[in-house]
Parts: sequence; C-alpha cells; structure tokens
Amino acid sequence: MLERLAKSPLLLGAAFLLSALLGAGLYAGIQAAVPGANPDKAKIEAVVRAYILEHGEILPEAMDKLQARQLAERQKALGEAPKYIAAHKAQIVDPYAGATQGNPKGDVTVAAYLDYNCGYCRASLPAIAELVKRDPNVRIVYREYPVLAEESVTAARWALAAAEQGKFLAYHTAVYAGGRTDEASLEQAAAGAGVDLAKAKTAANSTRVSQEIKKNLDTAAALGTSGATPFWVVGNQVISGLVDYERLAAAVAAARAGK
Repeated sequence: MLERLAKSPLLLGAAFLLSALLGAGLYAGIQAAVPGANPDKAKIEAVVRAYILEHGEILPEAMDKLQARQLAERQKALGEAPKYIAAHKAQIVDPYAGATQGNPKGDVTVAAYLDYNCGYCRASLPAIAELVKRDPNVRIVYREYPVLAEESVTAARWALAAAEQGKFLAYHTAVYAGGRTDEASLEQAAAGAGVDLAKAKTAANSTRVSQEIKKNLDTAAALGTSGATPFWVVGNQVISGLVDYERLAAAVAAARAGK
C-alpha cells in the first residue's frame, strides 16, 4: 500500500485529505458528544493516523469517489460551456493589449490558455505555428493562465506587461525557449525581446494585470478546466491538454461551420 502511495501523487494527496477530514470529523464528534470537553487534538490525530495505517485499503476507494465527483463536476461544466462562452465571449476572445498572433481580423479565434511552466503548453506551440502558417484567416489570442508555480505568475505578469508594449510574441518565444522561469531569466527574456524593463516592472504589478489573470482563472473555473494546462476555447468548444495541428484545425473548421 505504501509503495502505491509513493508512486501516485493523487493517491497520496487523497490520503492527506482523508486524514484531515477524518481527524476533523472525529474531533467535532467528540466535542458534540461531550459538552464542554476539550479533547487532546494531537491524541485524536494519532488515533486517525493509526487507523489509516491499519486500514489503508480505504484510500483507493476514497480516491475513486473523489475522482468520480470531480469528473461529474467537470462534465457538467463542459456541458454548459457553450452557454457560458456565448455570455462571456469578450473576456475569452478579446486580447489583452498585443497578446495575439495571426490575422487580427480573422474569422475564427483560438483562445489559448497557457502556463509558462507547462510542458504540454510548450509542446503545443508547433501546432499553433502550423495553424497560423496554413490558415491566413485565424487569430490566436493568448491568455495568461498561471497555475503551476509561483514563477508562473511572475512570468504571466511580465508577459502582459510585454503585450502592452507590443512585444508579447518576442517575450513569449524567449521564455518558452529558455529553461527555468525565475526572476532573472524572465527579466533577461524581456530585455532580449526589446521590452522597456522599467515600464514593464510597473505594469507587471498593476491592478489591471492582476485583474486580467483573475479573469482567466475565473473562466477556467466556470468551464470546468481549473488546473488543466493548457486548455483552448475555439468557437463554442473547450479542449483540454496537448493538441496537434490536426486537432486545432478541426476545431477551427467546426467553428466556421457554426458547430
């Protein structure tokens, strides 16, 4: 059982969650059953831990139920996605400053929600480049979606600051071509992209940049894609994960056909 936990981060997370829930439940139960009681929380947690170790078989069951509930919630959100997209079209397809690629007047917009620390996001870049090359009437709108690390937030803030100066694509390309996204490397990428660093630092910490990132996070939550990187909105479709050119092109074709 311990070996399975070590190999499964999700299962390990479920173990911690279940332990916390059981501990909280027992603690509350004792307080409710014995008015005025002040049970030793450390002792209760020790009992819970011992129970988990003795009955580790409950963890896979708990994880299965958690995953099933999350899947149901995600499917419900995806089922309602077209309605949400129609009602919030501007916040999805209207770019932040110059965070775009392709035809600015294209008839179909691909909204790409990316994190600079996401390997699948980086691996999807050739598909975007191929789509722009083959389809002269498509527009890519890049949306900052920093969920994987604190450095992702910093990278996103710099990206939006670069977009305000018309340097988004140069910065975007430099960051993905680089390695670790720390403060020094991001500043170097911005400088290499021709960004005015003093203005960018001010913009990166502005309320408007914070609001843009929050808006994107709210959209992800509403579409049932929270934590999934990358994800894409094309027409009324939501696509999660790594994509190739064929999949993006098919989504664009469906959007043109009004499907």
